[in-house]
Amino acid sequence: MNIMMVLSFLLLSFGIGSLLFVMGKSRRQKKLTRFNLDIPQNDDNELAKVADFFDRVFSNSQEEIEKKLLAAGIYDTSWAKYYSIVKYGLLFLGVAFVAAGYYWFDFTQKQIIMTLGIWVLVLLLGPDMYMAQRKKDLQKVISAKLPYMLDLLAVCVQTGMTIEAAVSYLSLEFGAFDKDLSHMLKKVDERARLVGLEQALSELYERIPSNEIRSFVMTLNQSLQYGSSIYSVLTTLSADIREVQLLHVEEKIGQLSSKMSIPLIIFIMVPIVILIAGPGIMRLMQNGL
Repeated sequence: MNIMMVLSFLLLSFGIGSLLFVMGKSRRQKKLTRFNLDIPQNDDNELAKVADFFDRVFSNSQEEIEKKLLAAGIYDTSWAKYYSIVKYGLLFLGVAFVAAGYYWFDFTQKQIIMTLGIWVLVLLLGPDMYMAQRKKDLQKVISAKLPYMLDLLAVCVQTGMTIEAAVSYLSLEFGAFDKDLSHMLKKVDERARLVGLEQALSELYERIPSNEIRSFVMTLNQSLQYGSSIYSVLTTLSADIREVQLLHVEEKIGQLSSKMSIPLIIFIMVPIVILIAGPGIMRLMQNGL
């Protein structure tokens, strides 16, 4: 019992200490950025050391965490150094509370095992599931906004810009009102300067594997290879994507009638049958008695 109490106390102290450390550092950095002051190098080094410790212990990689955050639409990669600390700090904190509850609140062994299992699953799988869901939602949002971006890209090309210059220009302009499209175009522009536009577009499809992005990448690559008019290709592709999206909306509307039949049967037909047949069944039961 003494060993369990000491272990729970150590885990509790470790979890609270990790969370207080992160909260203190983040609050300090917010104050410094608010007053336009430089963040001391020691603060970043301390956070980096703690984050590296958690990454080595739990086999995480800082680059993988940054990729997850970017794919989920969290473009401030400075949060990557807090991810492991907060995640496993909360894990240790919860385990310590459950272990302490065995002595202070008279938890049974089954309650301890169930609570620990649920807490560990939530903390280990919950953040990754949340990131995966945000990634899917972001892909849907970008795919829905793609025709609008293609129209603006076509207008830029029609004014005499090259496709590379148009992508670079729109990446800056979208930053004022759409950070998702701005980040996507900025990434394409940065990669195009290093490896070429065709390779940058292929990498774009790897990051956002949707049907709309695939059509955009394939169509633009073919236009670049065979020298066809990019303006007409972009406007045609924009119209085609809008038609496909409209067909999806009409399909969902058509499915509403079949989906509405389920609550109709459960909440309307079943009560009506009970109201009609109920009095007769009650009379038969009374006569039988």
